[in-house]
Amino acid sequence: MVKKLQQVGNSQAIVLDRAIREAIGLQPGDSVQITVSGGTLIITPAGVGLGKAMVAKSLKSLRPRYRVMLQNLAK
Repeated sequence: MVKKLQQVGNSQAIVLDRAIREAIGLQPGDSVQITVSGGTLIITPAGVGLGKAMVAKSLKSLRPRYRVMLQNLAK
């Protein structure tokens, strides 16, 4: 898909069509992560992943159940 930059005030903008937003799960007002790699612009949803709090909570509940297995794996 080819998109044109549009003038918005003193800046340039790329408008993401509804189909594109829905394909990657973005809602109006969501934050995105913008990465430049070589000559490529990569736009990804910023809220990807569980977050530190959810990972810590999950680990806390899993450690007792899998304690022995995790100890054996660490050896």
